[in-house]
Amino acid sequence: MKFRTFLRHVREGSKNIIRNGWMTVASIGAVTTTLILVAVFLALVLNLNEMANNIENDVQINTMIDLTATEDEIIELGGEIETIAGVESVAFSSNDDELQKLIESMGEEGESWKLFEQDNPLNHVYIVRAAVPEDTERIASEVETLNGVDSVVYGQDVVEQLFEFNKYARTIGLALVIALVFTAIFLISNTIKITIIARSTEIGIQKLVGATNGFIRWPFFIEGLLLGVLGSVIPIAVIMGGYYYLDTNFSETISFSFVELLPFDPFAWQLSLMVLAIGAIIGIWGSVMSVRKFLKV
Repeated sequence: MKFRTFLRHVREGSKNIIRNGWMTVASIGAVTTTLILVAVFLALVLNLNEMANNIENDVQINTMIDLTATEDEIIELGGEIETIAGVESVAFSSNDDELQKLIESMGEEGESWKLFEQDNPLNHVYIVRAAVPEDTERIASEVETLNGVDSVVYGQDVVEQLFEFNKYARTIGLALVIALVFTAIFLISNTIKITIIARSTEIGIQKLVGATNGFIRWPFFIEGLLLGVLGSVIPIAVIMGGYYYLDTNFSETISFSFVELLPFDPFAWQLSLMVLAIGAIIGIWGSVMSVRKFLKV
């Protein structure tokens, strides 16, 4: 295609945006409304997925070391744990450290535990983390069989239910996002189709006087692209403004470490580009698919 011809198609597509008046407004409105829903839901699902990852990554295996184990045996045990496949890190916590954690976690009631500082009854502990959270149960089982291990604590029932819940939550979230995007495509393409049906006579005349399918299709291609891009402007503004507000105020009101939003930069920019791309693709697809039936003259 010659550059001059391409410029002609761009001009025609741009003029059609103005000529169609209220139909253009209706199409952009449909794109805007639907993309706001897609963007909000997509941001929600991605942040919930990040929170689920944070919870899973916080899972640790507390390996209680036998009270009778010598210093050499404790060091040897740590080396054996590190050789287990799937172990990401092994950190030693003395019984004094464990007692201090217990005192701090119990607040005022923890003061009574200070009586045990001279004769500490707690075990030394190896804190083990899995590289892949789903390997926690297997690693815990292997650690439990090692010499010098008194017991292993990792909240077996809770961890299993957590992983199961997160798996279903991710699957359902992904399915809902896909369903919402396809719903958006259907609604927007039908709105664009109405604008093209209103110009079916124009398309028929061009076809009868010898215009090629490509020559007719390109202005609609450009028009659909512009409708999608223009319809993405407000959703992007909502994303940038709303997410910036949440990012700067949300962390101040939430005390749980795992409840943390994805950082504004780069998440909001990436999500905005995704919304822009979805809008453009939907606009192009709606225009091209709608004009196709009128080219069969």
